[in-house]
Amino acid sequence: MNSDSPDDASDVPVSCARCGTTVTAPPPLTWTCSVENGERRYLCDACGRENLRAIEGRLDSAWW
Repeated sequence: MNSDSPDDASDVPVSCARCGTTVTAPPPLTWTCSVENGERRYLCDACGRENLRAIEGRLDSAWW
């Protein structure tokens, strides 16, 4: 089984890459997940809202 599978990560702390807020995995559905340089990074709902424009700006036009 792949170690990146969400099923393998239950009860493992997940931290917001921006503010450091920590929750037990899996993170709430309101959190944002991205893969940068092959590593998963999470943003809490507050940081995700604050940085939404920057996040959308990095998407290819095919996503729109």
